[in-house]
Amino acid sequence: MKLLNAVLLSLMIFSFSILYGCCTLPNGKGWGEDATYSPGWERVGRAAYNSLVSPLTWVPVAGAAIVQIDNWDHKISNWASDKTPIFGSQANANNWSDYLLYTSVALYGTTALLTPSGEQAGEWVTDKMKGIIVGGAAIGLSEGVVGIFGPSIDRGRPNGFNNSFPSGHATASSSFSTLAAKNIDTMELPLTAEIASDIGLGLIATGTGWARVEAKQHYPSDVLAGMAIGHFFSAFVNDAFLGLDNSRGIAPNAEISKKGFVLSLKGNF
Repeated sequence: MKLLNAVLLSLMIFSFSILYGCCTLPNGKGWGEDATYSPGWERVGRAAYNSLVSPLTWVPVAGAAIVQIDNWDHKISNWASDKTPIFGSQANANNWSDYLLYTSVALYGTTALLTPSGEQAGEWVTDKMKGIIVGGAAIGLSEGVVGIFGPSIDRGRPNGFNNSFPSGHATASSSFSTLAAKNIDTMELPLTAEIASDIGLGLIATGTGWARVEAKQHYPSDVLAGMAIGHFFSAFVNDAFLGLDNSRGIAPNAEISKKGFVLSLKGNF
């Protein structure tokens, strides 16, 4: 836990040093100010479509399908939990799945506080509360889906217990990381800092999921499904109900053509 506390403190200090900036969004409003429970069907549809076609949704879904080939799901699980190549032991992997999840929670909270929400104390608090309520709804919806799927599908875990699909840890970490990335999009960071932030958050979510595989708690498909669920519902709720139209945003993009397969970063600036 001392290592975790040191990491979190370093991340928070780093965040405060590079993210401090203007007190309002480019449109002159604060983060959370335009949060609404009735965004309109057009905005809801657009948010749902964008979240669905995001590579952070469909790439994990495709991966979960691919590992079903030739029983790779079980083979990777057995290899990872036996060899534990990253975390060294199943117990260590289990602990680190918690540490990384807590880190994603802390980063979401930190970025939510650092988003520009006005100069006056009263409006700052009000806007923050509205924005965090939206974030809480996004996280709650993601976890609710896991709560429904787990008992309904009732897939056995590699360690013999139940409710393996989807992974709750992977869902939660993906959800918090997605929301943190959305928050960072509002801060008008330099391009290199935004890319680094997105990569770092992606690694935290991925590391959380992989730790669950090495800990023999989940199969790879459980983790990949959880990552897709966490990203989709969190991105959807954030984009539909927070009332923001971010002018900047970076996301991985994959394109398939007759000439091959191309991975790239796409964004608006």
